[in-house]
Amino acid sequence: MSTYRLKNLLSPHSVALVGASPRHGSVGRAILNNIRKAQFKGEFGLVNPRYHEIDGVATVGSIARVAFAPELVVLTAPARAIAGLIDEAGRRGTAGAVIVSAGLGHGPGSLADAAERAAQKYGMRLIGPNCLGIMMPCVSLNASFSAHMPAAGNLALISQSGAIAAGMVDWAAQRAVGFSGIVSIGDQLDVDIADLLDYFALDERTHAILLYIEAIKDARKFMSAARAAARIKPVVVVKSGRMAQGARAAATHTGALAGADAVYDAAFQRAGILRVSDLRELFDCAETLGRLKSPPGKRLAILTNGGGIGVLAIDRLVELGGAPADISPATRDKLDAVLPPTWSKSNPVDIVGDSDPARYAAALEVLLADASNDAVLVMNVQTAIARADDIAAAVIGVVGKYRAERRMSPKPVLAVWVGADQSISDLLSGAGIPNYQTGGDAVLGFMHLVRHREVVEALAQVPPAMPSEFAPDINAARQIVAAALADGRSWLDPIEVKRLLDAYEIAVVPTFAAANAEEAVAHANAIFAQGSTVVLKIMSRDIVHKSDVGGVVLNLTSADAVRKATAEILARARSLRPEARISGVMVQAMVVRAKARELILGLADDPTFGTVVVFGRGGTAVEIINDKALALPPLDLQLARSLIERTRVSRLLCAYRDVPAVKPDAVATVLVKLAQMAADIPEIRGLDINPLLADEAGVLAVDARVVIGRVERKFRGSGPANFAVRPYPSQWQRHIEVKDGWRVFVRPIRPEDEPLIHEMLKHVTMQDLRLRFFAPMKEFSHEFIARLTQLDYARAMAFVAIDEATNKLVGVVRIHSDSIYESGEYAILLRSDLKGRGLGWTLMQMIIEYAKSEGLKAISGDVLAENTVMLAMCRSLGFEVKSDPVEHDICNVKLTL
Repeated sequence: MSTYRLKNLLSPHSVALVGASPRHGSVGRAILNNIRKAQFKGEFGLVNPRYHEIDGVATVGSIARVAFAPELVVLTAPARAIAGLIDEAGRRGTAGAVIVSAGLGHGPGSLADAAERAAQKYGMRLIGPNCLGIMMPCVSLNASFSAHMPAAGNLALISQSGAIAAGMVDWAAQRAVGFSGIVSIGDQLDVDIADLLDYFALDERTHAILLYIEAIKDARKFMSAARAAARIKPVVVVKSGRMAQGARAAATHTGALAGADAVYDAAFQRAGILRVSDLRELFDCAETLGRLKSPPGKRLAILTNGGGIGVLAIDRLVELGGAPADISPATRDKLDAVLPPTWSKSNPVDIVGDSDPARYAAALEVLLADASNDAVLVMNVQTAIARADDIAAAVIGVVGKYRAERRMSPKPVLAVWVGADQSISDLLSGAGIPNYQTGGDAVLGFMHLVRHREVVEALAQVPPAMPSEFAPDINAARQIVAAALADGRSWLDPIEVKRLLDAYEIAVVPTFAAANAEEAVAHANAIFAQGSTVVLKIMSRDIVHKSDVGGVVLNLTSADAVRKATAEILARARSLRPEARISGVMVQAMVVRAKARELILGLADDPTFGTVVVFGRGGTAVEIINDKALALPPLDLQLARSLIERTRVSRLLCAYRDVPAVKPDAVATVLVKLAQMAADIPEIRGLDINPLLADEAGVLAVDARVVIGRVERKFRGSGPANFAVRPYPSQWQRHIEVKDGWRVFVRPIRPEDEPLIHEMLKHVTMQDLRLRFFAPMKEFSHEFIARLTQLDYARAMAFVAIDEATNKLVGVVRIHSDSIYESGEYAILLRSDLKGRGLGWTLMQMIIEYAKSEGLKAISGDVLAENTVMLAMCRSLGFEVKSDPVEHDICNVKLTL
């Protein structure tokens, strides 16, 4: 697993600092001071061969001479010494190292490469190099050179920038916000963002995870970890480089639209990560997520003594997609009883400028009891009539009483005290009430909570590998692309493009190729006979945008006009692009659909995230209009609808004035088909359909271009080589017969299997649960089961076995790969009353088959020594069984594949 040994690094019982210096201002001295100041409770040793002691702390000359075997070593030594120190630590049994030192370089033959190879010999994990270090308040460890140590709390921060991490600590100190952990990852030689997402997702002390990202190294691993974490708790990201332009010119419109930052946006959206624009918004988001849980809806009630600020907050709420809560008649009557007659009678609940603490308290109690809202924002403008701190104290009292009464699911309460002293902010923060400088900031914080609930719901949906609505002719499509590649081409010609789209049942304008004017006239006459006029377009592999050379002539009505236009098009193209290979013209029927919308749909290839699906407003000015949205495939209809809804042109797809609505799901279906095409034919490196005409009758592709190239496998493991998100692996569905004719259906697990898991666990004995989980398990929370059911199949797989007669779940087997995708750890659980019927053997064989198909080199697991049945099955399957050298009641089992 990618969390392998991370607990040893982030919650160690013993630490050695290597390279500390007595010189003030040095990194080693700063880290030594921080470790001592934080009062780390475990064993601590100092290594420096040049000194006997540093600042009163005795040193030793080498890691080998430390009086204990350190779980974690913190390295600040010169870069050239790092690999040797890691090797020395590995021989002592050290679990991992934080490499603060910089200058190790990159790539084969570098000092970093030597350090990594040394660590792999001993299974050590590495954080860094070139990082600030780690701060883990839960174990009183500050192994960093940050100026301050954060308080303990429930936020985790993973940062690619040491400066950002240090800044977050300073901000948190001012707002009474604490952290479960802060990790500066530096160059990510080993431990990366995905590993830490896995770790903090499972960390009970962490309620929300904050990320500062500059670039992603392994997109599939990141997407897998982010999707898993976001299902359990909020994940918020700030990504730098928003305005950076793509490094290479795009060959297609979709390629131009799919800029690097837009693709990151799409990736974060698909992963369920909340993206914020800057550090201030990250701080505000942390303020909210660190203190509150997501509400069931998006209805916000606002309580204020200033009508103007309340209305501004309502405006911002509506702008962000929230809903002002209604004031029900019953609630209005209750507010009438405790407020003066001049109160606003609506939301925002303006309780008038002379409000005192008692009036605030009474109104807040009524709003908290009202089922018509999902959260309450309390706002205060200071006046000379009542002290702002007294009002804050009254609000805190009401909220505290309410939370005590509604311990399981209290509504979120947020606060804004306009222009208030820091002392009031401290009061509110100390009571766990997130507070903000403006109403707009508070509303944004509330909407972050709403968005988190929405993304968790969206993540529970699993797109199928193959949509059931259509059956494309995959073989025909692959042959078209393979033939073009064999011909040394990087573009399909227009006839090939039409055949490709036909294979995927995407309607295209009839298209004919003509090498000269006479062939063009012959095709045109057939079109004229059907009552249509003709369009001519230049046909050249080297001229991508036909209009740039005057290569399109519309609405031709006679053979002579076609003959003349063909000659002119060819002459213009040869004059303007003499180097281009020109093979003639395309002849198409002129399509007149007066009320159709012009759209662009396509595929683009991103160097980090692989294939991206693009949708937006079409036409020749698509880059200038820039109304587009992106999504990572695979897609289903719901994901395709969501992609469309993120554009302005989506509003035009509805009916307006005398224009009928576009045929329902016609556009979304084409997007799903394109995503499927990208999965089936990864050699498609770019695709434009521009324009796609859409109206009440359906959709029609008028023009399309396809770029092709050899497959570049971007991601490890099986599945589409060009997808950062793996589709649901339906190819692993099996109908299996075990002993005595018992038939079971085995398939990859889905999020909606949670109720089936709960039901199955009722039929598992306490003894079998202890053998599986190594501890007595009396109850299973939603969060616990969610971790088991909500996979995205990139690094983990679980197969469920369902009794075909009863439709009940009877067994589960799972495997999770390690961080370098070489071996996987397995686990299996069966219903206790159905053991001994061959199901366990069958599921183990299936997970072994799956591991082989993924290219894993080994399967391993830990089995209690008393679990003799499992150990016997492992031996029969060829596993090597050894006693664990530390935990003597555990056996380590391993199968080399």
